[in-house]
Amino acid sequence: MRILVANHIDDSIRARGDMRAWTQRIFWFAREGDLVVVPAHPDEQFLRYATSLTGVDPSTLRIHVPPPGRYERRLLDPESLTDEDFLRNIASDLGEVSEIFALWPSAQVAQFAAALGLSERLPGADFVAQGGGELVNNKSYFRALAAGCGVPIAPGAVCRSPAEGVTAMTRLLARTGAVVVKQAHNGAGVGNQIVIRRDDLESGHVGARHIHRLGQETGAVEDYWDQRWDWASAGGRFAVVVEEFRPNAVSVYSEHYVDDAEVRPTETGILLYVKRRLSHQIVPLRGVDPAIHDRMVVLGTRLAEAYRAVGYRGYLSADAVVDADGHVIFTEVNAQVSGSLHIYDVIAHRIIDTSAQPERSVVEHHVPPTWAVADFDDFVGAVRELGCGYDPASRSGVIVSMPIIPLQVNRAQFLFCIAYGTEEEWQSIYQRLDERFASIPESAYSESEHVGVPQQTSPV
Repeated sequence: MRILVANHIDDSIRARGDMRAWTQRIFWFAREGDLVVVPAHPDEQFLRYATSLTGVDPSTLRIHVPPPGRYERRLLDPESLTDEDFLRNIASDLGEVSEIFALWPSAQVAQFAAALGLSERLPGADFVAQGGGELVNNKSYFRALAAGCGVPIAPGAVCRSPAEGVTAMTRLLARTGAVVVKQAHNGAGVGNQIVIRRDDLESGHVGARHIHRLGQETGAVEDYWDQRWDWASAGGRFAVVVEEFRPNAVSVYSEHYVDDAEVRPTETGILLYVKRRLSHQIVPLRGVDPAIHDRMVVLGTRLAEAYRAVGYRGYLSADAVVDADGHVIFTEVNAQVSGSLHIYDVIAHRIIDTSAQPERSVVEHHVPPTWAVADFDDFVGAVRELGCGYDPASRSGVIVSMPIIPLQVNRAQFLFCIAYGTEEEWQSIYQRLDERFASIPESAYSESEHVGVPQQTSPV
């Protein structure tokens, strides 16, 4: 048996809100007899749905919920993992443990493993126990490691004060007219801001929740950092990355598994942003110049080897952009179970077998805020009525990839996948769903909340 821990980034690094639905993607990885630690009791509909696709009998899973801690079960409190009563309950339910698998490399997971006498079952336990998870998921440290191993990154700087931010931004704006300011810890573009001085630059394809149009007046750069340093540095806790904006670039990634012996490439994919918000991602990465694809994997492997050398073990995503000239430029590393692993490792590889003939692809969508979806039954019922549910015979159709938990009346936010053979098939399925659910006007949301409809995806 394995122990699966459905945690998220440590609150000591970045505070998160209600992550109950997101962390339940842990059930895609569950095998019969596994022990699963989740912050709250799982959504039974989703648990039955996911395991019906993976072929796991959910009654064999040993599900444990730790004390509510500081977050009342909205998020797994890392400190609750070492609660004495909780540890006793876990120990009494254990067989022979082959692995401890956590979504985030938390020091508290290492403490949990040690308390159970199972440190050797947690890959990279010694590294994780010393706070290594923060190091290998920090965008400023990424730039140092990438530069040190000869992996191309965008021109830029790691800034540890507003004055350094002014220097770096002034220099880079003179080159391109726009820069990207990045928090050390945040994902899917939420911690990025594009600062633009030119009016002719298109930015909708870039992952950046925020945009700032910089004036030409003297002192505009200094004023920017006076206003934004506290946000960018998380109250002065972390360094800030300022790097060159790459227009007309496509976001891609190369995932790898790192163990004691080697680095193993696992998958490549593409991320599509609409109005600067992550809209959907597609695996595997097809239709790309083979030389570009090979370069992505070779350089991603080189990065993963550097992370292996410092002690990290587990899954790792090396994120990059391919610019208009075909250059592969790496932007960050996520040394954790990324939001892509369940898509390719379970849904694409195991359930659909995308490499079998005829080939299939898988796209995972964020539900647009213009869709009025009441709950799980509403969405799955509509999928069934529209005839676009997943069909094992054709290996095509819709798979819900996380629980559908309404945040407001008729506003459930979740993710779903479409398995397809041709882009026309994908678009047809998506359009049927859009026609069914798109009843909320776009004007009801700010641009930063929009998640767009799929575009044609001849990537690079």
